[in-house]
Amino acid sequence: MFKNYLKIAWRNLLKNKVFTTANLIGLSTAFAIAILLGMTAMFDLSFDQFHKKKDTVYQLYLSNQTPKGTTISVVNPIPLAPALKEEVPGIKHIARSLSQDALITYQNKDFDLDAEYVDNDFFTLFSYPVIIGNTQEPIPNKNSIALSESTAKKIFGDGNAIGETIFLQQGREQVPFTVASILKDTPVNTSVDFDIVIPFESHREYLPNIDIWDSYNHLVYLELEEGVSLSQFEKNTRSFTNQHYENQIESMVRDGALPDTNGQYKQFHLLPYSDVAFVSYATGIAIVNRTFPYLILGIALLIIFIACANFINMNIALGEKRLKEIGMRKTLGAVKRQLFGQFWLESILIFVVSIVLGLIAAHLLLDPFKTLFNTQATLSNLSKPVILVGFFLSLLLITLIAGGYPALILSKLNAIRALKGKWEMGKNRLRNGLIVLQFVIAIVLISGTIVLHGQIQYMRNKDLGYNKEQVVSIPLNGKMDSYRVVQLLREELKNNPNILSVSGADNNLGRGRDGSLSTSKWRFDYKERSIGTNVLTVDHDYLKTLDIPLVSGRSFSKEYGADSLSIVINETMAKELNEKDPLSVKIQEDEATYTIIGVLKDYHFQNINREIEPLTLFMNTDWDLYYAYVKVSPAAIAKSYDAINAAWGKVEPQAEFLGSFLDENVDRTFRREKTMATIITSGSVLGILLSCIGLFAMSMLVVTQRTKEIGVRKVIGASVSSITLLLTKDFLKLVGFAFLIAAPLAWYFLNNWLESYPFRITLSPLYFAMAGFLAMLIAFLTVGARTIRAASANPVKSLRTE
Repeated sequence: MFKNYLKIAWRNLLKNKVFTTANLIGLSTAFAIAILLGMTAMFDLSFDQFHKKKDTVYQLYLSNQTPKGTTISVVNPIPLAPALKEEVPGIKHIARSLSQDALITYQNKDFDLDAEYVDNDFFTLFSYPVIIGNTQEPIPNKNSIALSESTAKKIFGDGNAIGETIFLQQGREQVPFTVASILKDTPVNTSVDFDIVIPFESHREYLPNIDIWDSYNHLVYLELEEGVSLSQFEKNTRSFTNQHYENQIESMVRDGALPDTNGQYKQFHLLPYSDVAFVSYATGIAIVNRTFPYLILGIALLIIFIACANFINMNIALGEKRLKEIGMRKTLGAVKRQLFGQFWLESILIFVVSIVLGLIAAHLLLDPFKTLFNTQATLSNLSKPVILVGFFLSLLLITLIAGGYPALILSKLNAIRALKGKWEMGKNRLRNGLIVLQFVIAIVLISGTIVLHGQIQYMRNKDLGYNKEQVVSIPLNGKMDSYRVVQLLREELKNNPNILSVSGADNNLGRGRDGSLSTSKWRFDYKERSIGTNVLTVDHDYLKTLDIPLVSGRSFSKEYGADSLSIVINETMAKELNEKDPLSVKIQEDEATYTIIGVLKDYHFQNINREIEPLTLFMNTDWDLYYAYVKVSPAAIAKSYDAINAAWGKVEPQAEFLGSFLDENVDRTFRREKTMATIITSGSVLGILLSCIGLFAMSMLVVTQRTKEIGVRKVIGASVSSITLLLTKDFLKLVGFAFLIAAPLAWYFLNNWLESYPFRITLSPLYFAMAGFLAMLIAFLTVGARTIRAASANPVKSLRTE
């Protein structure tokens, strides 16, 4: 019996090639895209989940009460971690961690590596397996280091790396280190990625700041003793904080800050490490937000829903062509159960073939998808048993519902009316409801696409206060003194008419120091107030190279000597000082007195998504530069870049040239927004296409049901356009109703999303009107193509008697 059902099902699918093909294309495409999107979401959600102690290890952060509200700091002073371990009860393990670039030399060969400076407890807290070496102490002393497996192979080839000496460039010195351990390469889904691990106490800033509590440069992770709660830890740290931050707390009180609900001006908190990749501190509290991967999963589910809704509607539409078959089967004795089984088996066949085609398509599209969406995800991210079981159960449920409902409807048809070819579907509430839901989804996605692209374009075109199109930034990754490199570059390029200016700084606009977005901080007392500022070390011509205008005063200049005790501040910093004329104001810091010589116009030296903060520029040759800036002529961008590359080869022949234009660096700061826009754009395009497939099927059903009516209207003189409008208006009403639902929904979600950006576009009704118009136009073209053909047909054919 089953074999007979299977044969009939297969023949029916081949007989109705248009519907079968449309269903296969819709479902297999939806399954393929859903698999790839699910893969991406699972990859994002898997970040840092491989650590065995991910739920018991915490990142330390500090909340600070200021007159303007609460701020959060995750970077810490060097003496903090040891003091916490010694003075605060309940800490089992604690480790400091600092990410930084490292220039390593071995046998006259240089290697640019990603370094992590850590305490030994770092390996107790985190799961970075040791392949060769002491698993308890991978870096047993301050002169030892650990290398990742691939880095060891890169430096030493197939030779034994253990016991070998390499040299680390620290400022103007080369410091020897002995390779003590080889670590397994870090997985791609980790927040801490490194090539080399170095003892924290070997960092060049360690000894100068070993007792300094107002210099912040690293993260702290810890594990609590069993039975110690997070609230108990916070309570234990209060007296510690009040003691070690006494001066800062006095300044907060003096400035008018209000304490928190526990009466604290500074309070340590702990964030579970499993949440670190998803946390934001922008609002002054730790907000863990997994919206992005869940949004991807949501889009995948919506695409599946649209495809399944199409399948239901198309199968019901196909039933119109099979009315006489159904009536004949019932007349010959077929019962409802048998008919249901026959139609459901056809649905299962479609689903099985679609799933297979979807899996093949997902595999073939994997590499282009990864490139387009900038992800390192692989299909193995979906290979966990719980995901596979969930995927199988979801497919089973989808098959039961999407395949079972049309089968149930068709098996319930009256035999006599079916033989007469009469189709009773009542008011078609389910059919219309599915069409409305499909277009609600499509219009929301189209609205999201328009707004996302608008916000990205706004950020890309926003005036950042400096010239980002004509300036090349070059990491100073060689062994030579940074100021010497900048000067030699200046000399090499001075006779090139396309090179307009050369300077340097310790921070890369759009990228930050060492590829991060962080800057150095400085806090000082001024007129009985504590003032904090970001600090930037620069060379002569910094403002000239970046076209940053001065509001008052002057910039650094060789005409005034070294200028090592002069500083230039931005407008926001001038407001913090609250002086009518900040020029010549003197700021005392330890044994040095700095004089303000200029005020520059505010510019975005950090991420564009952050408000502009106070900034102070120094020109002190005791502090290294990390990047060179070269301004080029707009008339010869490519030619100038090649000239800079050639000059770099002469100045630093052993160091790799890694120059990039500042606008490229800035673009990287909203990479996630661009990825989100790409995903939503793809989802909206796919959603509208799948919805149109469903509309096409419904238009075929309507045309079939109203064939004789069309013929009568043509005989009495109705035009093709009037008949087309008659047949399409009901569908357009459904799309219009979908727009009325989708517009407020889209506005609500998009407005909430935009509120996270301090600089953003204004939501205009035009965005949603464009989305609605586009959906309406596509729906009209889809339905119109079928109805025009029906309206143009010879009425004689449609008026034949039964």
